[in-house]
Amino acid sequence: MMSEDASQPITSEFEREPVSQSHLLGFRSFVGQYAGEHTAGTELAIGPLFVAAGVSAFDLVAGLLVGNLLAVLSWTLLTTPIATRARLTLYYQLEKICGDRLVLFYNLANGVMFCFLAGAMVTVSATAFGVLFGFRMPGLNDLLPNSVGWVVAVLSVGAIIAWVAANGFTYLARIANWAAPWMVLVFIAFGVVGLKDFMLATGSGISGWGDLVSLSQTVIWKGGEALPGQVKFTFWHVMFFAWFCNMAMHIGMSDLSVFRYAKKSWYGLATATGMYLGHFVAWISASILFALQLHLDASNTDVLPGPMASKACGVVGLLCVVIAGWTTANPTIYRAGLAFQAVLPKVSRFKVTFVTGMVAALAGMFPAIAMKLLGFVAIYGLVLMPMGAVIFCDFWLMRRFGLVPYYAEHVGLRFNWAAAVAWIVTLGVCVSLVMRGVIGLYFVSLPGWFVAAALYLLTSFLVQRRRVTGVQIR
Repeated sequence: MMSEDASQPITSEFEREPVSQSHLLGFRSFVGQYAGEHTAGTELAIGPLFVAAGVSAFDLVAGLLVGNLLAVLSWTLLTTPIATRARLTLYYQLEKICGDRLVLFYNLANGVMFCFLAGAMVTVSATAFGVLFGFRMPGLNDLLPNSVGWVVAVLSVGAIIAWVAANGFTYLARIANWAAPWMVLVFIAFGVVGLKDFMLATGSGISGWGDLVSLSQTVIWKGGEALPGQVKFTFWHVMFFAWFCNMAMHIGMSDLSVFRYAKKSWYGLATATGMYLGHFVAWISASILFALQLHLDASNTDVLPGPMASKACGVVGLLCVVIAGWTTANPTIYRAGLAFQAVLPKVSRFKVTFVTGMVAALAGMFPAIAMKLLGFVAIYGLVLMPMGAVIFCDFWLMRRFGLVPYYAEHVGLRFNWAAAVAWIVTLGVCVSLVMRGVIGLYFVSLPGWFVAAALYLLTSFLVQRRRVTGVQIR
Protein backbone atom coordinates (compact mmCIF):
# COMPACT_ATOMS: atom_id res chain seq x y z
CA MET A 1 0.00 0.00 0.00
CA MET A 2 1.34 3.46 -0.90
CA SER A 3 0.31 6.80 0.56
CA GLU A 4 -0.27 9.79 -1.67
CA ASP A 5 2.63 11.66 -0.13
CA ALA A 6 4.93 8.87 1.02
CA SER A 7 7.36 6.93 -1.07
CA GLN A 8 7.49 3.79 1.04
CA PRO A 9 4.83 1.07 1.03
CA ILE A 10 2.75 0.55 4.13
CA THR A 11 3.06 -2.92 5.60
CA SER A 12 -0.09 -2.55 7.71
CA GLU A 13 -3.67 -1.60 6.96
CA PHE A 14 -3.98 -0.16 10.52
CA GLU A 15 -6.61 -2.75 11.44
CA ARG A 16 -6.33 -2.08 15.21
CA GLU A 17 -4.84 1.40 15.46
CA PRO A 18 -5.57 4.87 14.07
CA VAL A 19 -4.17 5.65 10.63
CA SER A 20 -0.98 7.66 11.03
CA GLN A 21 -0.82 11.24 9.74
CA SER A 22 1.98 10.38 7.32
CA HIS A 23 -0.26 7.95 5.45
CA LEU A 24 -3.36 10.08 4.92
CA LEU A 25 -4.69 10.48 1.39
CA GLY A 26 -5.76 13.59 -0.52
CA PHE A 27 -9.11 14.42 -2.07
CA ARG A 28 -8.18 13.05 -5.50
CA SER A 29 -7.82 9.49 -4.16
CA PHE A 30 -11.44 9.47 -3.00
CA VAL A 31 -12.73 11.09 -6.18
CA GLY A 32 -11.28 8.22 -8.19
CA GLN A 33 -12.25 5.60 -5.62
CA TYR A 34 -15.94 6.52 -5.59
CA ALA A 35 -16.17 7.27 -9.31
CA GLY A 36 -14.70 3.85 -10.02
CA GLU A 37 -16.73 2.00 -7.42
CA HIS A 38 -20.11 3.49 -8.33
CA THR A 39 -19.69 3.94 -12.08
CA ALA A 40 -19.50 0.25 -12.36
CA GLY A 41 -20.76 -3.01 -13.73
CA THR A 42 -23.68 -3.28 -11.35
CA GLU A 43 -25.06 -0.03 -12.80
CA LEU A 44 -25.78 -2.08 -15.94
CA ALA A 45 -27.84 -4.41 -13.74
CA ILE A 46 -29.57 -1.77 -11.60
CA GLY A 47 -30.50 0.65 -14.41
CA PRO A 48 -32.58 -1.94 -16.29
CA LEU A 49 -34.44 -2.87 -13.11
CA PHE A 50 -35.94 0.64 -13.00
CA VAL A 51 -37.49 0.00 -16.40
CA ALA A 52 -38.63 -3.43 -15.22
CA ALA A 53 -40.26 -1.67 -12.24
CA GLY A 54 -42.40 0.47 -14.58
CA VAL A 55 -41.01 3.83 -13.46
CA SER A 56 -41.97 7.05 -15.26
CA ALA A 57 -39.40 9.48 -16.73
CA PHE A 58 -40.12 12.24 -14.18
CA ASP A 59 -40.08 9.89 -11.20
CA LEU A 60 -36.75 8.41 -12.31
CA VAL A 61 -34.89 11.66 -12.98
CA ALA A 62 -36.29 13.63 -10.02
CA GLY A 63 -35.92 10.68 -7.64
CA LEU A 64 -32.28 10.14 -8.62
CA LEU A 65 -31.40 13.83 -8.30
CA VAL A 66 -32.81 14.10 -4.77
CA GLY A 67 -31.84 10.65 -3.52
CA ASN A 68 -28.23 10.90 -4.63
CA LEU A 69 -27.90 14.33 -2.99
CA LEU A 70 -29.12 12.84 0.28
CA ALA A 71 -26.57 10.04 -0.07
CA VAL A 72 -23.68 12.51 -0.58
CA LEU A 73 -24.82 14.54 2.43
CA SER A 74 -25.04 11.36 4.53
CA TRP A 75 -21.42 10.51 3.77
CA THR A 76 -20.27 14.10 4.31
CA LEU A 77 -22.19 14.94 7.47
CA LEU A 78 -22.46 11.56 9.21
CA THR A 79 -19.60 9.30 8.16
CA THR A 80 -16.50 11.37 7.43
CA PRO A 81 -16.58 13.58 10.56
CA ILE A 82 -16.31 10.44 12.72
CA ALA A 83 -13.87 8.73 10.36
CA THR A 84 -11.39 11.63 10.33
CA ARG A 85 -11.52 12.06 14.10
CA ALA A 86 -11.26 8.44 15.22
CA ARG A 87 -9.36 7.09 12.15
CA LEU A 88 -10.35 3.53 13.07
CA THR A 89 -11.88 0.76 11.01
CA LEU A 90 -15.59 0.23 11.52
CA TYR A 91 -14.86 -3.12 13.11
CA TYR A 92 -12.32 -1.96 15.70
CA GLN A 93 -14.47 1.04 16.61
CA LEU A 94 -17.46 -1.24 17.16
CA GLU A 95 -15.33 -3.57 19.28
CA LYS A 96 -14.52 -0.65 21.60
CA ILE A 97 -18.25 0.13 21.86
CA CYS A 98 -19.86 -3.31 21.84
CA GLY A 99 -17.25 -5.77 23.05
CA ASP A 100 -15.55 -8.45 20.99
CA ARG A 101 -18.25 -11.12 21.38
CA LEU A 102 -21.06 -8.95 20.02
CA VAL A 103 -18.84 -7.59 17.26
CA LEU A 104 -18.05 -11.16 16.26
CA PHE A 105 -21.70 -11.64 15.24
CA TYR A 106 -21.83 -8.24 13.54
CA ASN A 107 -18.61 -8.85 11.61
CA LEU A 108 -19.90 -12.17 10.37
CA ALA A 109 -23.19 -10.60 9.23
CA ASN A 110 -21.36 -7.68 7.66
CA GLY A 111 -18.82 -9.84 5.86
CA VAL A 112 -21.48 -12.22 4.52
CA MET A 113 -23.62 -9.36 3.19
CA PHE A 114 -20.60 -7.78 1.51
CA CYS A 115 -19.70 -11.15 -0.04
CA PHE A 116 -23.14 -11.46 -1.58
CA LEU A 117 -22.99 -7.88 -2.88
CA ALA A 118 -19.54 -8.45 -4.38
CA GLY A 119 -20.86 -11.67 -5.87
CA ALA A 120 -23.46 -9.70 -7.83
CA MET A 121 -20.64 -7.57 -9.22
CA VAL A 122 -18.71 -10.66 -10.27
CA THR A 123 -21.89 -11.88 -11.95
CA VAL A 124 -22.04 -8.69 -14.01
CA SER A 125 -18.44 -9.01 -15.20
CA ALA A 126 -18.96 -12.64 -16.14
CA THR A 127 -21.77 -11.74 -18.57
CA ALA A 128 -19.15 -10.14 -20.83
CA PHE A 129 -17.42 -13.49 -21.22
CA GLY A 130 -20.74 -15.07 -22.11
CA VAL A 131 -20.77 -12.90 -25.23
CA LEU A 132 -17.15 -13.75 -26.09
CA PHE A 133 -17.42 -17.52 -25.57
CA GLY A 134 -21.09 -18.09 -26.32
CA PHE A 135 -22.06 -20.07 -23.23
CA ARG A 136 -25.58 -19.96 -21.82
CA MET A 137 -26.27 -17.18 -19.29
CA PRO A 138 -29.02 -16.72 -16.67
CA GLY A 139 -32.27 -14.83 -17.23
CA LEU A 140 -34.21 -12.33 -15.12
CA ASN A 141 -35.95 -14.96 -13.00
CA ASP A 142 -33.22 -17.61 -12.86
CA LEU A 143 -31.96 -18.60 -9.40
CA LEU A 144 -29.24 -21.17 -10.16
CA PRO A 145 -26.25 -21.36 -12.53
CA ASN A 146 -27.31 -22.91 -15.85
CA SER A 147 -24.06 -23.78 -17.67
CA VAL A 148 -20.50 -24.96 -17.05
CA GLY A 149 -19.16 -21.98 -18.99
CA TRP A 150 -20.97 -19.63 -16.63
CA VAL A 151 -19.43 -21.28 -13.56
CA VAL A 152 -15.90 -21.18 -15.02
CA ALA A 153 -16.22 -17.51 -16.06
CA VAL A 154 -17.48 -16.41 -12.64
CA LEU A 155 -14.76 -18.26 -10.73
CA SER A 156 -12.01 -16.91 -13.04
CA VAL A 157 -13.17 -13.31 -12.75
CA GLY A 158 -13.62 -13.72 -8.99
CA ALA A 159 -10.06 -14.97 -8.51
CA ILE A 160 -8.58 -11.89 -10.21
CA ILE A 161 -10.79 -9.53 -8.23
CA ALA A 162 -9.88 -11.29 -4.96
CA TRP A 163 -6.17 -10.91 -5.63
CA VAL A 164 -6.49 -7.17 -6.34
CA ALA A 165 -8.59 -6.54 -3.23
CA ALA A 166 -6.11 -8.45 -1.06
CA ASN A 167 -3.35 -6.01 -2.01
CA GLY A 168 -4.85 -3.18 0.05
CA PHE A 169 -6.76 0.11 -0.10
CA THR A 170 -4.31 2.33 -1.95
CA TYR A 171 -3.87 -0.35 -4.62
CA LEU A 172 -7.64 -0.17 -5.11
CA ALA A 173 -7.61 3.63 -5.24
CA ARG A 174 -4.85 3.61 -7.87
CA ILE A 175 -6.75 1.19 -10.12
CA ALA A 176 -9.97 3.17 -9.68
CA ASN A 177 -8.21 6.41 -10.65
CA TRP A 178 -6.90 4.78 -13.82
CA ALA A 179 -10.22 3.23 -14.84
CA ALA A 180 -12.84 5.78 -13.73
CA PRO A 181 -12.46 8.49 -16.44
CA TRP A 182 -12.59 5.96 -19.27
CA MET A 183 -15.56 4.08 -17.78
CA VAL A 184 -17.56 7.29 -17.38
CA LEU A 185 -17.09 8.06 -21.07
CA VAL A 186 -18.20 4.56 -22.07
CA PHE A 187 -21.32 4.78 -19.90
CA ILE A 188 -22.19 8.11 -21.50
CA ALA A 189 -21.67 6.44 -24.88
CA PHE A 190 -24.14 3.71 -23.85
CA GLY A 191 -26.82 6.36 -23.33
CA VAL A 192 -26.04 8.25 -26.53
CA VAL A 193 -25.99 5.08 -28.65
CA GLY A 194 -29.19 3.89 -26.99
CA LEU A 195 -30.98 7.13 -27.85
CA LYS A 196 -29.69 6.97 -31.43
CA ASP A 197 -30.97 3.41 -31.82
CA PHE A 198 -34.32 4.44 -30.33
CA MET A 199 -34.58 7.14 -33.00
CA LEU A 200 -33.92 4.56 -35.70
CA ALA A 201 -36.36 2.07 -34.18
CA THR A 202 -39.19 4.59 -33.79
CA GLY A 203 -38.47 6.58 -36.96
CA SER A 204 -38.35 9.81 -34.97
CA GLY A 205 -35.73 12.49 -34.52
CA ILE A 206 -34.55 14.60 -31.61
CA SER A 207 -34.26 18.22 -32.71
CA GLY A 208 -34.63 19.76 -29.27
CA TRP A 209 -35.35 19.30 -25.59
CA GLY A 210 -39.05 18.78 -26.22
CA ASP A 211 -38.42 15.80 -28.51
CA LEU A 212 -36.11 14.21 -25.94
CA VAL A 213 -38.68 14.65 -23.17
CA SER A 214 -41.42 13.21 -25.37
CA LEU A 215 -39.32 10.16 -26.28
CA SER A 216 -38.42 9.62 -22.61
CA GLN A 217 -42.01 9.81 -21.38
CA THR A 218 -43.76 7.89 -24.14
CA VAL A 219 -41.26 5.21 -25.17
CA ILE A 220 -38.37 4.75 -22.70
CA TRP A 221 -39.80 5.28 -19.19
CA LYS A 222 -43.51 5.02 -19.83
CA GLY A 223 -44.60 4.59 -16.22
CA GLY A 224 -46.67 1.49 -16.96
CA GLU A 225 -47.02 -1.73 -15.03
CA ALA A 226 -43.94 -3.45 -13.66
CA LEU A 227 -42.72 -6.67 -15.26
CA PRO A 228 -43.85 -9.88 -13.52
CA GLY A 229 -42.00 -10.44 -10.25
CA GLN A 230 -40.94 -6.77 -9.92
CA VAL A 231 -42.18 -4.04 -7.54
CA LYS A 232 -43.84 -1.00 -9.14
CA PHE A 233 -41.65 2.08 -8.56
CA THR A 234 -42.74 5.69 -7.93
CA PHE A 235 -40.71 8.86 -7.23
CA TRP A 236 -40.47 7.84 -3.56
CA HIS A 237 -39.16 4.37 -4.39
CA VAL A 238 -36.47 5.84 -6.64
CA MET A 239 -35.48 8.56 -4.15
CA PHE A 240 -35.20 6.21 -1.19
CA PHE A 241 -33.44 3.56 -3.23
CA ALA A 242 -30.84 6.07 -4.49
CA TRP A 243 -30.34 7.32 -0.93
CA PHE A 244 -30.35 3.96 0.83
CA CYS A 245 -28.76 1.60 -1.70
CA ASN A 246 -25.46 2.50 -0.01
CA MET A 247 -26.96 2.88 3.45
CA ALA A 248 -24.55 0.35 4.92
CA MET A 249 -21.64 2.51 3.75
CA HIS A 250 -22.78 5.95 4.97
CA ILE A 251 -25.60 5.79 7.54
CA GLY A 252 -24.44 2.29 8.52
CA MET A 253 -20.88 3.67 8.85
CA SER A 254 -19.04 0.93 6.93
CA ASP A 255 -17.05 3.59 5.09
CA LEU A 256 -15.37 4.63 8.32
CA SER A 257 -12.83 2.05 7.12
CA VAL A 258 -12.33 3.99 3.86
CA PHE A 259 -12.51 7.61 5.03
CA ARG A 260 -10.17 7.02 7.99
CA TYR A 261 -7.47 7.75 5.38
CA ALA A 262 -8.98 11.16 4.45
CA LYS A 263 -7.09 14.30 5.45
CA LYS A 264 -10.29 16.36 5.86
CA SER A 265 -13.87 15.49 6.76
CA TRP A 266 -15.29 17.40 3.80
CA TYR A 267 -13.73 14.78 1.53
CA GLY A 268 -17.07 13.03 1.86
CA LEU A 269 -18.16 15.28 -1.00
CA ALA A 270 -15.97 13.12 -3.24
CA THR A 271 -18.79 10.57 -3.18
CA ALA A 272 -20.71 12.90 -5.53
CA THR A 273 -18.59 11.58 -8.41
CA GLY A 274 -19.95 8.11 -7.80
CA MET A 275 -23.51 9.23 -7.13
CA TYR A 276 -23.97 11.50 -10.14
CA LEU A 277 -21.70 9.81 -12.68
CA GLY A 278 -22.68 6.31 -11.58
CA HIS A 279 -26.01 6.41 -9.81
CA PHE A 280 -27.43 8.99 -12.19
CA VAL A 281 -25.73 8.98 -15.60
CA ALA A 282 -24.84 5.28 -15.65
CA TRP A 283 -28.21 4.10 -14.28
CA ILE A 284 -30.06 6.20 -16.86
CA SER A 285 -27.81 5.02 -19.69
CA ALA A 286 -28.24 1.38 -18.69
CA SER A 287 -32.00 1.74 -18.41
CA ILE A 288 -32.10 3.21 -21.94
CA LEU A 289 -30.34 0.11 -23.27
CA PHE A 290 -32.80 -2.21 -21.51
CA ALA A 291 -35.81 -0.16 -22.64
CA LEU A 292 -34.52 -0.44 -26.21
CA GLN A 293 -34.15 -4.19 -25.79
CA LEU A 294 -37.79 -4.45 -24.65
CA HIS A 295 -38.94 -2.12 -27.43
CA LEU A 296 -37.35 -4.36 -30.06
CA ASP A 297 -38.46 -7.61 -28.41
CA ALA A 298 -40.95 -7.41 -25.54
CA SER A 299 -40.30 -11.05 -24.65
CA ASN A 300 -36.57 -10.47 -24.06
CA THR A 301 -36.59 -9.53 -20.37
CA ASP A 302 -33.10 -10.86 -19.59
CA VAL A 303 -30.97 -8.35 -17.65
CA LEU A 304 -27.54 -9.26 -19.02
CA PRO A 305 -25.05 -6.36 -19.00
CA GLY A 306 -22.58 -8.09 -21.34
CA PRO A 307 -24.93 -8.50 -24.32
CA MET A 308 -26.46 -5.04 -23.83
CA ALA A 309 -23.03 -3.37 -23.70
CA SER A 310 -21.80 -5.38 -26.67
CA LYS A 311 -24.74 -4.34 -28.85
CA ALA A 312 -24.19 -0.70 -27.92
CA CYS A 313 -20.39 -0.36 -28.11
CA GLY A 314 -18.94 -3.68 -29.22
CA VAL A 315 -15.63 -4.80 -27.71
CA VAL A 316 -15.24 -1.50 -25.84
CA GLY A 317 -18.60 -2.12 -24.17
CA LEU A 318 -17.58 -5.62 -23.12
CA LEU A 319 -14.27 -4.36 -21.73
CA CYS A 320 -16.15 -1.72 -19.76
CA VAL A 321 -18.41 -4.37 -18.21
CA VAL A 322 -15.41 -6.44 -17.11
CA ILE A 323 -13.39 -3.56 -15.65
CA ALA A 324 -16.43 -1.87 -14.13
CA GLY A 325 -17.29 -5.07 -12.30
CA TRP A 326 -13.74 -5.24 -10.96
CA THR A 327 -13.66 -1.66 -9.68
CA THR A 328 -16.92 -2.19 -7.78
CA ALA A 329 -16.20 -5.62 -6.37
CA ASN A 330 -12.64 -4.77 -5.26
CA PRO A 331 -13.49 -2.27 -2.47
CA THR A 332 -16.51 -4.37 -1.45
CA ILE A 333 -14.33 -7.44 -0.97
CA TYR A 334 -11.76 -5.24 0.81
CA ARG A 335 -14.46 -4.20 3.31
CA ALA A 336 -15.62 -7.79 3.73
CA GLY A 337 -12.01 -8.90 4.25
CA LEU A 338 -11.61 -6.38 7.05
CA ALA A 339 -14.79 -7.73 8.68
CA PHE A 340 -13.58 -11.32 8.59
CA GLN A 341 -10.04 -10.32 9.57
CA ALA A 342 -11.50 -8.82 12.73
CA VAL A 343 -12.99 -12.25 13.45
CA LEU A 344 -9.66 -13.99 12.64
CA PRO A 345 -7.05 -11.44 13.79
CA LYS A 346 -4.20 -13.97 13.78
CA VAL A 347 -4.63 -14.69 10.07
CA SER A 348 -3.04 -12.23 7.64
CA ARG A 349 -5.36 -9.69 6.03
CA PHE A 350 -4.13 -10.75 2.56
CA LYS A 351 -5.14 -14.39 3.09
CA VAL A 352 -8.49 -13.50 4.66
CA THR A 353 -9.33 -11.03 1.89
CA PHE A 354 -8.37 -13.43 -0.89
CA VAL A 355 -10.50 -16.23 0.57
CA THR A 356 -13.33 -13.72 1.04
CA GLY A 357 -13.07 -12.83 -2.63
CA MET A 358 -13.39 -16.46 -3.64
CA VAL A 359 -16.47 -16.82 -1.41
CA ALA A 360 -17.91 -13.82 -3.25
CA ALA A 361 -17.14 -15.57 -6.54
CA LEU A 362 -19.05 -18.64 -5.37
CA ALA A 363 -22.00 -16.41 -4.51
CA GLY A 364 -21.72 -14.80 -7.94
CA MET A 365 -22.44 -18.13 -9.63
CA PHE A 366 -26.04 -17.80 -8.40
CA PRO A 367 -27.72 -15.09 -10.51
CA ALA A 368 -30.64 -14.53 -8.14
CA ILE A 369 -28.67 -11.86 -6.23
CA ALA A 370 -27.90 -9.76 -9.31
CA MET A 371 -31.38 -10.21 -10.80
CA LYS A 372 -33.02 -9.13 -7.53
CA LEU A 373 -30.43 -6.49 -6.71
CA LEU A 374 -32.88 -3.69 -5.82
CA GLY A 375 -34.44 -5.75 -3.06
CA PHE A 376 -31.14 -7.23 -1.90
CA VAL A 377 -29.42 -3.89 -1.30
CA ALA A 378 -32.46 -2.68 0.65
CA ILE A 379 -32.23 -5.74 2.94
CA TYR A 380 -28.45 -5.44 3.24
CA GLY A 381 -28.68 -1.78 4.28
CA LEU A 382 -31.41 -2.59 6.78
CA VAL A 383 -29.38 -5.33 8.47
CA LEU A 384 -26.34 -3.09 9.01
CA MET A 385 -28.10 0.24 9.63
CA PRO A 386 -28.75 -0.09 13.42
CA MET A 387 -25.06 -0.32 14.25
CA GLY A 388 -24.49 2.89 12.33
CA ALA A 389 -26.94 4.59 14.69
CA VAL A 390 -25.06 3.04 17.63
CA ILE A 391 -21.73 4.46 16.41
CA PHE A 392 -23.24 7.91 15.79
CA CYS A 393 -24.80 8.09 19.25
CA ASP A 394 -21.71 6.71 20.97
CA PHE A 395 -19.40 9.20 19.30
CA TRP A 396 -21.52 12.37 19.52
CA LEU A 397 -24.20 11.95 22.20
CA MET A 398 -22.98 9.73 25.06
CA ARG A 399 -21.03 12.45 26.89
CA ARG A 400 -23.94 14.88 26.46
CA PHE A 401 -26.16 12.46 28.39
CA GLY A 402 -23.53 11.77 31.05
CA LEU A 403 -22.77 8.32 29.66
CA VAL A 404 -19.46 6.61 28.89
CA PRO A 405 -18.48 6.26 25.20
CA TYR A 406 -16.47 3.21 24.14
CA TYR A 407 -18.08 1.60 27.16
CA ALA A 408 -17.01 -1.98 26.48
CA GLU A 409 -13.35 -0.96 26.25
CA HIS A 410 -13.51 1.15 29.42
CA VAL A 411 -15.00 -1.54 31.65
CA GLY A 412 -13.66 -4.65 29.92
CA LEU A 413 -17.12 -5.71 28.73
CA ARG A 414 -17.15 -8.40 26.03
CA PHE A 415 -20.87 -8.11 25.18
CA ASN A 416 -22.62 -4.75 25.45
CA TRP A 417 -26.31 -5.49 25.81
CA ALA A 418 -27.23 -1.89 24.99
CA ALA A 419 -25.85 -2.23 21.47
CA ALA A 420 -27.25 -5.76 21.09
CA VAL A 421 -30.77 -4.63 22.01
CA ALA A 422 -30.55 -1.66 19.63
CA TRP A 423 -29.50 -3.91 16.76
CA ILE A 424 -31.77 -6.92 17.29
CA VAL A 425 -34.93 -5.10 18.41
CA THR A 426 -34.66 -2.54 15.62
CA LEU A 427 -34.40 -5.31 13.01
CA GLY A 428 -37.36 -7.06 14.60
CA VAL A 429 -39.48 -3.90 14.54
CA CYS A 430 -38.54 -3.08 10.93
CA VAL A 431 -39.16 -6.62 9.65
CA SER A 432 -42.49 -6.73 11.46
CA LEU A 433 -43.59 -3.43 9.90
CA VAL A 434 -42.66 -4.64 6.42
CA MET A 435 -44.28 -8.07 6.82
CA ARG A 436 -47.52 -6.50 8.10
CA GLY A 437 -47.61 -4.09 5.15
CA VAL A 438 -47.37 -0.98 7.34
CA ILE A 439 -44.36 0.38 5.43
CA GLY A 440 -42.41 -0.81 2.41
CA LEU A 441 -38.95 -2.38 2.44
CA TYR A 442 -37.40 0.59 0.64
CA PHE A 443 -38.65 3.06 3.27
CA VAL A 444 -38.45 1.29 6.63
CA SER A 445 -34.77 2.02 7.31
CA LEU A 446 -35.39 5.74 7.87
CA PRO A 447 -37.64 5.38 10.95
CA GLY A 448 -35.55 2.34 11.88
CA TRP A 449 -32.45 4.50 12.37
CA PHE A 450 -34.23 6.65 14.96
CA VAL A 451 -35.59 3.56 16.70
CA ALA A 452 -32.05 2.16 16.96
CA ALA A 453 -30.64 5.46 18.27
CA ALA A 454 -33.34 5.79 20.94
CA LEU A 455 -32.98 2.16 22.01
CA TYR A 456 -29.21 2.45 22.32
CA LEU A 457 -29.34 5.58 24.48
CA LEU A 458 -32.12 4.19 26.69
CA THR A 459 -30.54 0.79 27.23
CA SER A 460 -27.13 2.41 27.81
CA PHE A 461 -28.63 4.22 30.80
CA LEU A 462 -29.79 0.88 32.18
CA VAL A 463 -26.55 -1.00 31.43
CA GLN A 464 -24.24 1.71 32.74
CA ARG A 465 -26.27 2.70 35.80
CA ARG A 466 -24.63 0.14 38.11
CA ARG A 467 -21.19 -0.06 36.51
CA VAL A 468 -20.33 3.51 35.56
CA THR A 469 -19.03 4.49 39.02
CA GLY A 470 -15.32 5.20 38.85
CA VAL A 471 -15.16 5.23 35.06
CA GLN A 472 -13.79 8.49 33.71
CA ILE A 473 -15.83 10.01 30.88
CA ARG A 474 -13.42 11.36 28.32
